Amino acid sequence: MAALDTLTSILVQIVAGVIIVAPILWLVGRSMVGGAKARFTDAIWIVLLGTIINAVLGMFVHGALGFIITLIVWILLIKHFFDAGWGKAILIGILAIVVLVIVALVLVFLGAAALVGLGILTP
Repeated sequence: MAALDTLTSILVQIVAGVIIVAPILWLVGRSMVGGAKARFTDAIWIVLLGTIINAVLGMFVHGALGFIITLIVWILLIKHFFDAGWGKAILIGILAIVVLVIVALVLVFLGAAALVGLGILTP
């Protein structure tokens, strides 16, 4: 049963990543390396492979070392699929995280405002 839970978790992460992370990664990548090098399908592959590799690595490597290895893997994926140098790949990763955090915060504030507007949440 634990294996099924793990597989389900990975599939949910992949779907959420493709819906949320891939478009942001694609837009940031396009702005940094151009549309010819950063295609949307490339962003989907980065998210798909990054999520799967992260899940596999998470079974064997934990803590700070696991975090560092995961970062390197994601940067390598960005570098490979967006045909970017190390500097641009790192910058794309950082900017994608910043944009993702901003989008998440906006969605949280919109959700809270909607709850207040509906009278479910009082300020």
